[in-house]
Amino acid sequence: MSAGTVPSTATGIHLPSYLAGNAVFSDDRLDVLYPWDDSLTGTVSQFSAVHLNQAIETALAGGEPLTRYQRHEVLNKARQLLADRAEEFANLIRSETGLCMRETTYEVGRSQDVLQFAAAEALRDDGEVFSCDVSPQGKARKIITVREPASVVAAITPFNHPLNQVVHKIAPAVAAGTAMLLKPSDKTPLTAIRFAELLYEAGLPGWMLSVFVGSIQEVVEPLVRDERISALTFTGGTEIGKRVASMAGYKKVCLELGGNSPLIILDDADIDVAVTLAAEGCFRNSGQRCTAVKRLLVHESILNAFTKKFVEVTKQYVSGDPAAPKTRVGTVINEASAMLLQQRVKSATQQGAKVLVGGERRGALLEPTVIADVPRNAEMVRKESFGPLAPIMRISDIDDAIKLANDSSFGLSSGIVTNNMQHALQAVKQIRTGTVNVNQVPGYRIECSPFGGLKDSGLGVKEGVIEAIKFMTTVKTFSLPW
Repeated sequence: MSAGTVPSTATGIHLPSYLAGNAVFSDDRLDVLYPWDDSLTGTVSQFSAVHLNQAIETALAGGEPLTRYQRHEVLNKARQLLADRAEEFANLIRSETGLCMRETTYEVGRSQDVLQFAAAEALRDDGEVFSCDVSPQGKARKIITVREPASVVAAITPFNHPLNQVVHKIAPAVAAGTAMLLKPSDKTPLTAIRFAELLYEAGLPGWMLSVFVGSIQEVVEPLVRDERISALTFTGGTEIGKRVASMAGYKKVCLELGGNSPLIILDDADIDVAVTLAAEGCFRNSGQRCTAVKRLLVHESILNAFTKKFVEVTKQYVSGDPAAPKTRVGTVINEASAMLLQQRVKSATQQGAKVLVGGERRGALLEPTVIADVPRNAEMVRKESFGPLAPIMRISDIDDAIKLANDSSFGLSSGIVTNNMQHALQAVKQIRTGTVNVNQVPGYRIECSPFGGLKDSGLGVKEGVIEAIKFMTTVKTFSLPW
C-alpha cells in the first residue's frame, strides 16, 4: 500500500512503528479510533524497550552525513510528495481527530510551508566571523563560528495537529542534520507514521529518523530520561510537560505547553473585524489549539452590540459529520473531552453565566458555544478549556483588560482589537505572553517565526523552523591567525 493511502475497510489500516527506517511489526498494537463514531481507524505496532535502545544506538552510530544541498533536496521532495497526496493526508487526519475537512486540508497546507521554510534554512549558513584586533588586548586573529548538529533529539507531539506538529519537529532536525526519535500522540499516530514513510521515500536516510509508539513505563519515560539523548522537544499539556521536564535530567529541553489566550476588544474596535476574529479564534480546529481564543474580553460600552453579532456569526459554524463539506466544526478528540467541556459550561452557568447559543453534545461532538457573563473565577476561564467554547467577559478599560489578560497561569499568546495605537502598544508591552497580535487572532504566525510562551505555557525557549534548528544544534568557535 502506498504511503498516505487510507482504505475504507471495517478493520482500518495497520501500520508499523519505524526503527531507523525499518518497519517494526508486533502483536502489541495500539488502536486508533475515529472520534465521530468510535469506529476503528487503524492500529500501530508498538515499540518495546529493546526497540527503543536499538533506535537510540542506531541514531548515535549515525551514517554518512548529508550535505546542506542533500538535506534541502530531501525536504523539498517531501513537500512535493505531500502536495501530491494532500487529500489523502487530510482524510487520514480527519479519521484520527474528528476535525472537519476544512481544518485538515488547511493543516496539510501549513505542513507544506514548514517543509519549504526548512528546505530554505538547510541552505543558509549563519556562521559569524569576529575580528580580534578590535581592542588594545586584541590579536591579529579571527574567530569563526560553525553550527553542529546535536547527536540525537527526542520529540513528543500532541494530538491536535497530528501532521503539522510532527513536521515542526522533524523538518528542522533534517535541516540541521541531526537524528530524531519521535513519539507521536497515542490518539493520532497514523499520520506521523505515514509522514515518516513519505520522508524515507524522499530520500531521508533511515538512521536520521525513528517514529514509534509504546507504553509510558517501557518506552516513553525511558526515552525522556535517557542520558544519551542530547535534547528533548515536547509539545502538549502543562501537567505532563512539567513531569517531562522533571524527568529529563541534564539535557536541553524545549516545552510548548498549554494556553488560555485572551482576545481584548476595546470600545473603538471595528465590531465586524472583532466578531470575525473571535469566531475564528474560538472555533477553528474545534477550539483545540494551544493558541485558540479562550477568553473574550469585551469593553462594556460595545458588549451588547458585539454579543448580538457574534451569536449570529456563531450560528454559521455548522457542527456535524467531519467528512461533510458543509461542516465547519467537527468533534473534539474524544467523548470524555467533550463531557469535560460541557461540565465546565454547566459550572459557569451555576455561577451566573448564560449560554446564548450552542452547548449541546452528541458523543465527542460539542456545538460551538457562546457563554455570556462569565465570572472571572469560573473554571472554564481559569483552566485551559480545549474545545469550541467562547466565554465573554466584561472589561471597563485598557488597564482592566491587561490586568485580566495577565490574571492567568498561562502566557502563550494574546490579541487585541483596537484602532488606538497607544492602547495597542500598551498591550504589547504589558501583556505577559510570548506573542501579542494587534487586530489579529492570538495564534497568528508564520511557520518560520519564533513561537513559544511563558509561565505555564513554556520556559521561553522558542519553536518555529529557525529557532528549532538553533535548538537542535550547538555553536562551535575556532580561531585562526589573520
